[in-house]
Amino acid sequence: MNKLGAERQPFLFILDYELQCPRVLSADEVPDHGIRYQLPNGSSPGGQRRGQRRGQRRPQQLDPIVEICPPDLPSYRRAFDLVQSEQRAGNSYLCNLTAAVPVTLRCSLEEIYEMSHAKFRLFWPEQFVVFSPEPFVRISGNTISSCPMKGTIDAELPHAAARILADEKESAEHTTIVDLIRNDLGRVAHRVRVPMYRYIEEIVGARARILAVSSRVEGELRAGWQERIGDIFSELLPAGSISGAPKQSTCRIIREAENYRRGFYTGVVGLFDGEVLESGVLIRFIEKSQEGYVFKTGGGITINSNLELEYQELIQKINVPLS
Repeated sequence: MNKLGAERQPFLFILDYELQCPRVLSADEVPDHGIRYQLPNGSSPGGQRRGQRRGQRRPQQLDPIVEICPPDLPSYRRAFDLVQSEQRAGNSYLCNLTAAVPVTLRCSLEEIYEMSHAKFRLFWPEQFVVFSPEPFVRISGNTISSCPMKGTIDAELPHAAARILADEKESAEHTTIVDLIRNDLGRVAHRVRVPMYRYIEEIVGARARILAVSSRVEGELRAGWQERIGDIFSELLPAGSISGAPKQSTCRIIREAENYRRGFYTGVVGLFDGEVLESGVLIRFIEKSQEGYVFKTGGGITINSNLELEYQELIQKINVPLS
């Protein structure tokens, strides 16, 4: 990443959560792997939605998820209780607890890529598809910015926006993440600030409309940051919104509580186009496993979290935003 950035060569990077098998591809290499992507600053050849062929069904009229097999509540309770036990011991203030939920699909992963709508879309043949609303970091000029997304609510509930903004638990969770991101950006930038705090974004899907709470954190990088792209991401990963605080201790708790490997889920996809860098968090994620398809989903746990509410939120997020 440092080398390609120094040469101002466009490249795509797909970084897994534990950085065990990161992929960095020059723009010329992407078609050879069949990977398709669409980010705010560019898309792969064929990354835009293809025209509909004669006789082809209109997939955007369908919910691509036929059936959800929610995780066993006692199993989720064991993970939830472990996290809160660590929080009572003072080892974590906020922990993002996730699960791999089996789902049945009525179409292929590539068709889901075609019909989904999101700021960050990614399709890796025979592996996974992502339709993520959450930016990680953007670098333009010498300004680096991040818009963490933490806190969701069913948009159909009465006064949903006011309720999520007034919720003390959600407010504390969001504040913790904003502070974590502010500290993370402070490792690579100066003049770090929060120009926008707790604003609402809407995510429209096949099963539900969801409101999410975001903030904007930004700072200034030294000139020549292109030569240090890899170093910058090494300092910032994993993303704070999908790990927790304090980060190192919380990542240990995540390894103990979750009974599966996240893989590329909650990692990062990004594109450097030679001038601007855009990246997003790999959430809203369907993966092909040996047993079938799974939708990887999760949410933030604090000492004040309620088991039933967190379990329902985890299931509510199993949703494909259709174009």
